[in-house]
Amino acid sequence: MNGSPSSSDYTPQLQRLMRRAGFSSVRELSRYSGVEERQFFRLCQGLVLQTRVDVLMKIAEGLGISLMELLRIFAPDDSSLASEGFNSAFRQEYERLQAEMEQLRESVGREFQQASLDILESWLLQWPKVTQKVQENPQIPAKNILPLVKPVERLVQQWGVEIIAPIASEVPYNPHLHQLVEGTAQPGDRVTVTSAGYRKGDRLLCRAEVKVPTDDHLRTQES
Repeated sequence: MNGSPSSSDYTPQLQRLMRRAGFSSVRELSRYSGVEERQFFRLCQGLVLQTRVDVLMKIAEGLGISLMELLRIFAPDDSSLASEGFNSAFRQEYERLQAEMEQLRESVGREFQQASLDILESWLLQWPKVTQKVQENPQIPAKNILPLVKPVERLVQQWGVEIIAPIASEVPYNPHLHQLVEGTAQPGDRVTVTSAGYRKGDRLLCRAEVKVPTDDHLRTQES
């Protein structure tokens, strides 16, 4: 894509779009969208029309907006956007890349499903038998069932999903990672985890629920 360089600073526009999409940093958005950080800095420098269409498509998808909206925000005064030649060439390139991305998405989706099924095969075979046995005999010890959940845990680990803290563990209170459901605490105070939270890299999926330990529990810990 061609266009004249701009001396405008579009950093506020990018920051506003990032907040709306739930990203706290360019690095986080870069990892999510698969676009190098330098491309976002080029965007802020007004070089959107000198950026490849496939890169712009990934940025727009990461921000949750359309490609045309991205162009309107980061090149609002460029007259070439309104020209018939630009629109025709841009539309052809856009449609070609969109078709390629759709094919790639379908291919990756099939590979992902197959890889997941390979990991879960033993669980898929055994779990219906386990549920039937539990219905017939509710007294079956939980320790006999837990090992069968390992394939699911392994799959989640392969996705890069990490537990924030084990249930019943005591950790320093961090309001960014913890949701306080009982009592009051300041950052750094000891709290007890009641529900495990999860994160994937720098992205928080859900906070761990925590509560302030009771006086009896504190006395037990001190004794």
